[in-house]
Amino acid sequence: MPMTGDPFLLGINYWPRKKSVYWWADFDPGEVRAEFAQIADLGLTHVRFFLLWESFQPTPTTVDATALRDLRTVCDIAADLALKLQPTFFTGHMSGPNWAPPWLVDPKTPRRPDERQLCSLGNAAGYPNSIYNTYTEPFVVAAEDLLLSTVCGALRDHPAVWGYSLGNEPDLFCKPPTADVGRRWVRDRVRTMKAADPHKLALIGVHTASVDSDCGLRVDHVAAETDVSVMHGYSIYHPFARRPLDPDYVPFVCALTAALAGRPVLFEEFGVNTHWPDRPSFWQQIPNHDGTTRKVFFASEDDAAEYYQGVLTRLVKVGAFGAFAWCFPDYDPAIWNKPPCDFQPFERFFGLWRADGSLKPMGQVVKDFAATRPTVRAAEKTVALPVTADAYYRDPWNIQKGLYEAFGEV
Repeated sequence: MPMTGDPFLLGINYWPRKKSVYWWADFDPGEVRAEFAQIADLGLTHVRFFLLWESFQPTPTTVDATALRDLRTVCDIAADLALKLQPTFFTGHMSGPNWAPPWLVDPKTPRRPDERQLCSLGNAAGYPNSIYNTYTEPFVVAAEDLLLSTVCGALRDHPAVWGYSLGNEPDLFCKPPTADVGRRWVRDRVRTMKAADPHKLALIGVHTASVDSDCGLRVDHVAAETDVSVMHGYSIYHPFARRPLDPDYVPFVCALTAALAGRPVLFEEFGVNTHWPDRPSFWQQIPNHDGTTRKVFFASEDDAAEYYQGVLTRLVKVGAFGAFAWCFPDYDPAIWNKPPCDFQPFERFFGLWRADGSLKPMGQVVKDFAATRPTVRAAEKTVALPVTADAYYRDPWNIQKGLYEAFGEV
């Protein structure tokens, strides 16, 4: 893990521009090479990407050989371009919907009304049922260990792999029934990864639910079982943010996570969606997949660039050791009618690059920031917990609210 004075890790979350979650089913190494070259040319050094679960594990007892071969190709391309990779398992939750291999859907358990859209590559309309519990169902846990040991074993010797993540905001896919169960699951899956590849870092992509509530994946518990602490956060979504493009919210959450984890943090996801064609920032009412509507924010490209500049400089000041932008592309209009773009139109426009491949102003901000060769610094501003971690998780919402009010501006 980087220390004070080391290079500040700058990375990006990656799905291909023209394919999004469908890329493993229609893999094109030329596409990956061209897009990874764009990432490297921007000055970024790290790429976080996602092993769509159904693409890699078509049954609980098999790992797809073609997907493994294509994964190795991705790693080879990254090595050619001096990029470091973070494969993310059990995806799982992604950009609004949840994506499940069909064998994970429990035919005996109907979905609750409050559950997210559950779909797969072959069922964009979604499943009417829930999934088996991914932390406690024995055959699912055995399947997870098979995938971990197979992939980590296959990449054990690969120089492009920086670390492995156990999931993307996994509580949105399935919550552990208790925090103790969540901690034990993380510990045991890390052991599986380390048995197959002891040389890579182990982490898990938690988000603000892990500081807003006891969602079964507490920051302090996860820190005790992994090598790296990370956090995801978006001011456009959170009620504590003082405005949609509040540049202090992400740095605050980073500092709070560091206080709970007892170590510096990689801010693994932050960003903002724009719109095409560009227009002044605005709110819009959009339909949900269940027939309801919600209000979402779209930033102008210039406002988004100003936001990126403010967040990046502040993350350095609060002692983060890196930041990964969400995300690489605005998606090609050809896939706007498919999940996740159909009922989440804002997901079409989170990229540092537009759908035509041109760089947005916020992409230029990231390029200019990378060119300054930022380094990890001791935190100028921190969050001091007024209580123990156990006490924090008995009333996290109200304690956090008070801490942010006191945090002020960076």
